[in-house]
Amino acid sequence: MQRATTKLRHLLETKDFLYWPSLYYPLAGRVAEQIGIESAYVGGYVTGGSLAVSEPLLTMDEQVSVAGLVARAGTIPIVADAGAGFGEPLHCMRTVREFIAAGVAGIHIEDQLYPKRAHYHKYVAHAIPAEEFIDKIRFSCRQRDESDKDFVIIARTDTCRFEGLEEAAARINAAADVGADMGLLFPRSREEAEAAPKACKVPLVYVQSRGNRDGRPLFSNNELRDMGYKACIDAQLWMTVSFHHAKQALEEVVATGSYTGMSEEENVVARQGIEDAIGLDAYYEIEEATVEDKKWGKR
Repeated sequence: MQRATTKLRHLLETKDFLYWPSLYYPLAGRVAEQIGIESAYVGGYVTGGSLAVSEPLLTMDEQVSVAGLVARAGTIPIVADAGAGFGEPLHCMRTVREFIAAGVAGIHIEDQLYPKRAHYHKYVAHAIPAEEFIDKIRFSCRQRDESDKDFVIIARTDTCRFEGLEEAAARINAAADVGADMGLLFPRSREEAEAAPKACKVPLVYVQSRGNRDGRPLFSNNELRDMGYKACIDAQLWMTVSFHHAKQALEEVVATGSYTGMSEEENVVARQGIEDAIGLDAYYEIEEATVEDKKWGKR
């Protein structure tokens, strides 16, 4: 069986553009794969949100565990948010090893202070000096080359938000010089978004951050492809849609005693879809060939 890392490398080499929805449990990964998405992402925002602690309080074990569960539930390669690498260069090396062992195909490591602060969600960037960031990427890439050369390392910088594109691109390019495969930064305008891929030595990932409060622009996948981006992380879509509609449903039941948001036919279809994604039919076949027929005397 081809390794997830090798699959991701192949996709990056052969596809013009990859769409990475941010997921946080295995069923979501199965659904993504079923509808034809070729690779997906496990973000810190959604893992932290799902655990009700927020991304800055996540431990490495929590993020590796969630990403590994999603990765092992399907066959598409998974990229994960590794935050600030969970420490200094030596810690980053262990982070790389742990994600590889979990079956994850790639990670991004950022230039935020570690431990991260909750103010990160208020767009307060605590960027570490460029030299320290580049050391993290350098040693992460060294570990990649020792453990699995196909594992993808994405260098992420948050400096564009406050210091501008020139500084952010310089950090991405310095990271490329020590082995980073891709880059990720946060353009503040359409003009910066269009300029960024031209300013960087490695392919860029755009973060589609729906509901952001700092004015960062949203673009269609077609627009991003045309600008020259290689991939797009859709950072909140699955979580915000799930939260919005599930909350509305529960509020209706509490207020009225009933739920009318879906017809009974739609509920049947949705439930069947969940069971199909899990693969219950295959489970039934095995039980019917072994324990189920024996137990009920059907043989």
